[in-house]
Amino acid sequence: MHSSPSTRRTRSVRLALAAILIGVFAFIGAGPAASTSANGGDRPTIVLVHGSFADASGFNEVIERLQARGYATVAPPNPLRGLTSDAAYIRSVLEGIGGPIVLVAHSYGGAVVTNAATGNPNVKALVYINGFAPAEGELLNDLVYKFPGSLLTPENLTIRPYPATDPAALGLEAYINADVFREVFAADVDRHTTAVMAATQRPIDLATLQQPSGPPAWATIPSWFIIGTNDNTIPPALHRFMAERAGAVRTVEVRASHAVMISKPRVVVRVILEAARSQASS
Repeated sequence: MHSSPSTRRTRSVRLALAAILIGVFAFIGAGPAASTSANGGDRPTIVLVHGSFADASGFNEVIERLQARGYATVAPPNPLRGLTSDAAYIRSVLEGIGGPIVLVAHSYGGAVVTNAATGNPNVKALVYINGFAPAEGELLNDLVYKFPGSLLTPENLTIRPYPATDPAALGLEAYINADVFREVFAADVDRHTTAVMAATQRPIDLATLQQPSGPPAWATIPSWFIIGTNDNTIPPALHRFMAERAGAVRTVEVRASHAVMISKPRVVVRVILEAARSQASS
């Protein structure tokens, strides 16, 4: 008995889907090993976590330079929907990577990795790029205004409601107003680029500012800090305070805005490589 053309087509589609699923599961299973071998054994994978009002594309030039030196890199999307849930997501990304990790974070991403890396033995170094490094129990809303100088003020922000995951809750997300975006976020980046950055910025849920941070990864993992001395988003005085409190291995100050990984990628790469080589020799 011969099957009809439509039956054969259906069977072919099912076989193709099965092959795809087998490939996906094989890829997932091979993920950690692939990460390790891509870096030549004990070389760390560099994981870069972006902050608010931005996305992973802010690391593009940094990633290109790291890849040119043979380092595997991963730049996952930071959900920006709550410190606890964002940290849980990034933690799941880290758990899928085999071998040593150097974890790099910008801005709010620093608070996320401070929570996500705690207890993960594969994370060998933390690099904070103008990033928050909260202590246990601290709220970002209190920390950002601990020292004067931040331009993340109500008049420079637009707050919009959005449908939150919890139907009983009203989500509120913040954007930096386009007319002040460059001054607040990236004053040393050209106007054409910052205009695009302002238009494509990813908002952050205000709930992130009110959620207490957990036990900090920097208490047990060596840290490096890069401080933009012209940062108008997070005051440099706060960066220095957090770096000293964390017992940073090294703190590098550079004349740059909050978006130092865009305006000074060579400096950022140099510090990341120092952290990577330090963990390799330890």
